[in-house]
Amino acid sequence: MLITFRPTRAQRRAADAVARFLLFLAAAAMAAVGASLLLALLAGEAAAAGMPMKATDAQTGTLLLESAPGETIAVPLVATDVDVRVSGMVARARVRQVFRNPSADWYEGVYVFPLPENAAVDRLRIRIGERVIEGEIRERQAATAAYEQARASGRRAALLQEERPNLFTASVANIGPREEITVELEYQQTLRYDAGRYSLRVPTVAGPRYIPGSPTAAPLATGWAPPTDEVPDAPRITPPVLRPAEGARPVNPLSIRVVLDAGVPLATVASAYHAIDVRQGDGGRREIVLKDETFATRDFELGWSVAPDRAPRVALFTEKRGGRDYALLMLVPPTLAGAAPRLPREVIFVIDTSGSMHGASITQAKEALELAVRRLDPADRFNVVEFNSYARPMFADARPATAENRERAVRWVRGLRAQGGTEMAAALGLALNSRESPDRVRQVVFLTDGAVGNEDSLFKLIAERLGDSRLFTVGIGSAPNSHFMTKAAQTGRGTFTYIGKVEEVKERMAGLFAKLESPVLKNVRVDWPGGESVETWPRRVPDLYLGEPIVVTAALDRTEGELVVSGMLGDAPWRMHLPMSRASEGEGMGVLWAREKVAALMDSRREGAAETDVRAHVIELATAHRLVTRYTSFVAVEQRHARLADAALKQAAVAINLPEGWSYDAVFGELPQGATDARLDALAGLLLLSLAAMAYAARRSVPR
Repeated sequence: MLITFRPTRAQRRAADAVARFLLFLAAAAMAAVGASLLLALLAGEAAAAGMPMKATDAQTGTLLLESAPGETIAVPLVATDVDVRVSGMVARARVRQVFRNPSADWYEGVYVFPLPENAAVDRLRIRIGERVIEGEIRERQAATAAYEQARASGRRAALLQEERPNLFTASVANIGPREEITVELEYQQTLRYDAGRYSLRVPTVAGPRYIPGSPTAAPLATGWAPPTDEVPDAPRITPPVLRPAEGARPVNPLSIRVVLDAGVPLATVASAYHAIDVRQGDGGRREIVLKDETFATRDFELGWSVAPDRAPRVALFTEKRGGRDYALLMLVPPTLAGAAPRLPREVIFVIDTSGSMHGASITQAKEALELAVRRLDPADRFNVVEFNSYARPMFADARPATAENRERAVRWVRGLRAQGGTEMAAALGLALNSRESPDRVRQVVFLTDGAVGNEDSLFKLIAERLGDSRLFTVGIGSAPNSHFMTKAAQTGRGTFTYIGKVEEVKERMAGLFAKLESPVLKNVRVDWPGGESVETWPRRVPDLYLGEPIVVTAALDRTEGELVVSGMLGDAPWRMHLPMSRASEGEGMGVLWAREKVAALMDSRREGAAETDVRAHVIELATAHRLVTRYTSFVAVEQRHARLADAALKQAAVAINLPEGWSYDAVFGELPQGATDARLDALAGLLLLSLAAMAYAARRSVPR
C-alpha cells in the first residue's frame, strides 16, 4: 500500500525559508568570490605589466615584452661588465652597461639595478662609438629636466638616479635601430672585514620587493607594482621580471674582474657562489675573473684572508682634497685573554616565511634557526616568531630554553612553509618590546631576504621599539636586500651576517654565535687631533663584537699629533694611541666621508629633522663631492641630434632575471596572497549553491 506524505502549510513554509536562506548564503559567498577574483585579476594584471610574453625568446637574443593584450615589442637588452680594483680595505669599481637595441625602432631603455649599499657613486659617462660624453652632477629635478629635454629633441642622453642606497635606475634615451650605447659609472666603497676575512660583494640582480599599502594609481610601464600610500615610488623599485622557462637562458650577461692588492701576503682567495680563475700578478697582486659564462642571477662575493701573523690590527689612510684632510680608520679590537662570565640571554628568533623565501632560501633559514635553537643554554629564555602576510609567535612569551622547549621549537620550525606577503612591521612589533632588561642580554635574530620596499618606515619602527635589545640580521638567499639588512642591524646596534647557500649555514651561524656569546668593547670613543674641528662618521661608534672592526671616516683641518681609541673591554678600561704619522696615503677618502655623512643626514629625517633642511645639506655636500644621492643625479647629454623629429621613440623597462633559487609562482603567483582564501570561498559558495538546489529540488518533489 502506498502511503503519501502531504506536508502541512507550515512545513512547506519552513522548507521554502531554508531554501531561500541557503540561496542567500550561496549568493553572498559567490559575491565575495567574485570580488576576490576581480581583485586577483587586477593584481595579476598589475603584476604582469611588462612581463615577458615568451621567455624562450631570450634564446634568440631578442626579448619580447607585452605592451598590450596580444601585442609584443622588442626591448633593449643590457650586458654588464664590472672591473674592481682593491687596495687594502678600499675598492674602486667601474661598471659598464651596454644597452643593445635589437629592433628597427628608436628606444629609451630604463634599467633598475643594484649596487653595494655603501657605494659612493661619483662618475658617469656614456660612449657612442668613439665619442665619450662625461656626466654632470645636478639636483635631481634639474638633471631629470635636462634628460627629458634631450630625449624629446632627439639627442642621446643618460640619467643615473638613486632609488635606495643600494638600488639605482639608469635611463638611456634615443638608442638607434641595431645600436649599442655604453653607460659607465664608477663608485668607491670600504670592504667588509670580519674575523680575519675580507669580503667584496657585487650585487647583480634586484630581487622583487614586497610592497605594502593600498594602491594609489595604476601600475606604470617601468614596473609591475603600482604606487601605494606606504611606498609611493613602488614602480621605480620593481622592474619587470623574466618568467623562467625550461630550456631558456637568462638575460643580462655579466662579467667580473677583480685586481686584488691586499698589501700583505694572502692565505686564501675564494668565491663561494661563482667559479673563478685566480691569476698571480706582480708584487703579490691577484687577478680574479669569472670562469664560466655568467648572468645576473645572484650576487657575487669574493673573500680572502691574510696570513695569520699579518692580520691587521689597525689601518689608517689619509687624503688631502680641496683644502681639507680626510681620513679613514679601521681598528680591530683585541679579545679578552680569558673567558668572561656568560650573562643569561633572552633571544627572540624571527624567521621570514613569505613567498620570496620559497625554495633554497627557506631551507637555509630553517637550518640556521634549528642550529641557533639547539645552541641555547638552559639559563637562556627564547621565543620564535614567523611572519609572512601575518606574524605568529610560537609562545605567548619567551620561555626557558629547556631541552623539551628546544625540541618543541625545532619541530615547529621544521613545519614552516614559505607563502604570502612580507609584513615585517608586525614581526618587529612582536620581537622588539621597548623594555629594558638589566638582568639579561636581550638579542633579536632576524632571518630574512629583506625583499621589502618600505625600508624607511621599518628603520623608524626599529629605533622606536629597540629598548636595550640588540638586533642581528641574517641575510638569506642569492640576492638579499643588503641595504635593509645592514641599516637594520646598525639601527638595532647589532651585526649583519650573510648566508648565500645551505653549505654555509653552519660556518656563518657559528661566527654569529661567537659574537652573540662573546664580550664586546663597549662605550667606544675615538678622539682625533683637532678636537671640535673634526667631523667624524658615524658620530657615535657602536658597541663592537668579536672580530668586528671599528670603521670611522673623518674630515680634519690637520693630520698631526695622535688619535686615541678607548672603551671598556669587559670590566676593564682599554685605550690605544695611534700617531697620525703612521697613516698611509689613499684615494677617495673624501668621497667615502661624504657618503657616510649623506647617510647620516638621511637617517636624521626619521629623528625629526626637517626634509627641506636635509635636502639642502645633502645637495650641497653631494654637489661638492660629485655624488649620486636621493636628491642629486648624474646626467650626460650629447649635443648632436640623432633621432629625427618625425621618428617615434618607444620606451621599455629592461627585464631582469628572477634571483637564483627563487620561485616565480611563490613570489608572484596567478592570484594575490589571499588566493587560497578565495578558492575556499569559491568552494563554500559552490557547496551552498548545491545545497540550495537540492533543497528546491526536494521542495518541488513534495506533494502539495
